[in-house]
Amino acid sequence: MRILGISAFYHDSAAALVEDGRIVAAAQEERFTRRKHDPDFPARAIEYCLAEAGCSMNDIDHVVFYEKPFLKFERLVETYLATVPHGFSSFRVAMPVWIKEKLFQKKMLRKDLGKLAGKKEWDGSLLFTEHHQSHAASAFFPSPFSSAAVLTMDGVGEWCTTSLAHGRDNRLDFLKEVHFPHSLGLLYSAFTYYTGFKVNSGEYKVMGLAPYGRPRFAQTILDNLIDLKEDGSFRLDQHYFGYCTGLRMTKPAFHDLFGGEPRKPESPLTQREMDLAASVQAVTEEAVMRLARFARRQTGEKNLCLAGGVALNCVANGKLLKAGIFDDIWIQPAAGDAGGALGAALSVWHEYLGSTRTPKDGDAMSGSYLGPAFEQGEVEQRLAAAGAKFEVLSDEDVTSSTVSALAEEKAVGWMQGRMEFGPRALGGRSILGDARSPTMQKMLNLKVKYRESFRPFAPSVRREDVADWFDIDKDSPYMLLVGDVLESRRLHANHPQENLFGIDLLNVPRSEIPAVTHVDYSARIQTVHRETNPRYWELLTRFKARTGCPVLVNTSFNVRGEPIVCNPEDAYRCFMGTEIERLVVGNCMLKKEDQPAHLKQDYKENFELD
Repeated sequence: MRILGISAFYHDSAAALVEDGRIVAAAQEERFTRRKHDPDFPARAIEYCLAEAGCSMNDIDHVVFYEKPFLKFERLVETYLATVPHGFSSFRVAMPVWIKEKLFQKKMLRKDLGKLAGKKEWDGSLLFTEHHQSHAASAFFPSPFSSAAVLTMDGVGEWCTTSLAHGRDNRLDFLKEVHFPHSLGLLYSAFTYYTGFKVNSGEYKVMGLAPYGRPRFAQTILDNLIDLKEDGSFRLDQHYFGYCTGLRMTKPAFHDLFGGEPRKPESPLTQREMDLAASVQAVTEEAVMRLARFARRQTGEKNLCLAGGVALNCVANGKLLKAGIFDDIWIQPAAGDAGGALGAALSVWHEYLGSTRTPKDGDAMSGSYLGPAFEQGEVEQRLAAAGAKFEVLSDEDVTSSTVSALAEEKAVGWMQGRMEFGPRALGGRSILGDARSPTMQKMLNLKVKYRESFRPFAPSVRREDVADWFDIDKDSPYMLLVGDVLESRRLHANHPQENLFGIDLLNVPRSEIPAVTHVDYSARIQTVHRETNPRYWELLTRFKARTGCPVLVNTSFNVRGEPIVCNPEDAYRCFMGTEIERLVVGNCMLKKEDQPAHLKQDYKENFELD
């Protein structure tokens, strides 16, 4: 039994293939089209999933879409009618698209699927799940728990923005929902917009900016914007928000409350933006804590599963784990809309078809390495066609040469095995650096990633070493938990440094691993497991043997505004257009100084134009 799950037509479209309950493949469309957050029908992702499974569209038993378009249309119409005449501008923009295309999504899907099947239309089984059902299924069914409380929190699906379900065996029972326009995700996105970042992609920046500020606006938010109850339920005062009635996230009342107009994108950051980020982060954390306590009381479960865009807030996740409300937490690595494709497929397998479920040790995600891989011969062929100069090394020499480059504080592009599913690079499509270097964080941000200097980087650490460096001793394979660097590993500030505040804190080394230690001593931790990524685990092992440190900087193999690389050509292009000094693709080692001079100039110019 093969089930193909699809998410599309909003942002982060994706496809996932489940075969007899096993997750065979999953990928986001953006990785193939090179269009960040690509919302279109995921034709390339579907083609990859079919190839990975060795089948065609004609071998698929069910195709399932991750939400119900008519329910979403109902929500839009009711919202516009409830806000007449203020919602007319948004209505005028949205309705022609919905009437022309989205109301006929079923027909569109059959037509697009038909193209892949070599037919006029797909005539097989086409099913639809609800948005939050897809999220909840993506969180619970791959988890290692036989039963658990399941929280999903995002911007909005059809109507639901926050839900609590009770997962048991092969079913999910929904116990409580919060509906649009009241949304934790949209609250956070409003502050993302107000602080000058892009909604649906800049939320990470707000979370990274928060430790530079103080939550001096948190009570203002609680007193005016959100009525947060003890059970975690909440309501947002729409007097301050514009997402229902217009094309902006916030209204003038919001601007008056916080002392001015929204920050213009790319303009200098001020202490106000840092304090706003700290404030909305603090409120979000409090809301998540209250929801989790209610979930524990309602379900009686000791384990919690999380999905939805808010579940990508790894700072809140880390504090939730430390609070001890639940014994264990499992978070879907593709917690956003892309993961809805996987959840939709799993929901059909378990709930619609009634198939039994046997939880696996760890989880059923295979480390989230569910994307395409490339055989060594194909890697060499593709790199040669791109004009690359490389040396083919043995497994032993690849590892030792990479360790040497890292120990010399070189930035290393690392493309190995299958591509990760979800927004985090986990050692399959990563840029690596020496976490001990006091200059690595700044260099990677400004010369490799071409992004804001305040952005923190995550540490990869062997699972068996994590408790020697950080204050958690739990699996965190998907970089979705934040912990603190141990006190014994910290460098204590002198008196002048103690008086620093805001962005001035950036260049102060705080620990033995300054490149991955944020200004509040926190770190977004990835534990690396030998079972799921033996080559990356071996690299960390050898780096530890050489330096005494089992921690590396791990950031996604891309630059600002681009998707993570997918294939060898993407990797070479990124390598040549940035200050990455070494590239390792399979067993091919590339040195920047060996590459043709004219290609270096061409790629650099193309990157700057992009």
